[in-house]
Amino acid sequence: MLETERIADQLRRFYEGTSWLGPSLRELVSDVPPERAANGPAAGTHTIWELVLHITAWLRIARERLSAASVFDPTNEENWPAIHGSWAQALEQLETEVSALENAIRSFPPERLNDPAPAAEPQTFYILLHGVIQHSAYHAGQIAILKK
Repeated sequence: MLETERIADQLRRFYEGTSWLGPSLRELVSDVPPERAANGPAAGTHTIWELVLHITAWLRIARERLSAASVFDPTNEENWPAIHGSWAQALEQLETEVSALENAIRSFPPERLNDPAPAAEPQTFYILLHGVIQHSAYHAGQIAILKK
């Protein structure tokens, strides 16, 4: 199995299981009603909906960096998008970005994994891809806590 296939498999496992992390992200958010997703436990904390949009944004950013020729930093609005549309649309967009990144990883040339990736901080494509999965898992943990 190619390393890119292994990384794509880790993304898929994180999103829909089986993963060492516990419930998959899909499982975590599937039973959250829209009103619960939009309300945080305290002022200044991110809501489940905001965390889903943030994870989705970084999946897209990582995917775009796989084919970008220059360094770019996301704006704050890209990093933490405002709640818009419906909760169902947010979950659909999350699934779309997971699939799009998974496909991009599977088609990425494995011999380029150690090449520098376009980012503000020095990193390889290997670090970028593992990093976006780790980042998403971190925020999935926050979602699990917010659900309690």
